[in-house]
Amino acid sequence: MKIKIFYEEIESFALQENIQDWIDSAIQNENLQTGEINIIFCSDEYLLKMNKEHLKHDFYTDIITFDYCENSIVSGDLFISKQRVEENAREFATSFRNEINRVVIHGILHLIGYKDKTNEQQKEISTKEDFYLSKLHV
Repeated sequence: MKIKIFYEEIESFALQENIQDWIDSAIQNENLQTGEINIIFCSDEYLLKMNKEHLKHDFYTDIITFDYCENSIVSGDLFISKQRVEENAREFATSFRNEINRVVIHGILHLIGYKDKTNEQQKEISTKEDFYLSKLHV
């Protein structure tokens, strides 16, 4: 599979059984091809260090996306803080599984080309997240 899952500084945990097929389907739905995608789940401290080193941001975040896309091939690395996702799930009164899926598809949508800097962009990417979450059979 071109989509690989890794764990850094945390214990592995169960993901949605069909998550790789779901990601591939979302990419194909956007008329693109799935390249090499690594999803790395990690600790808050691991992601904070990356945020400081690579983005010069000194704050915790739930995801950092590194885009290696070329032409119509979607490739990249998604680094996701399990602790931030757990906190987000509590804050938004949703399940951990739903929130982890939302953060994963959010990162994939960034690789596809969606942005979230403006309010309009945030609304668009959120609508896309909801659309793809509705396609995930949980």
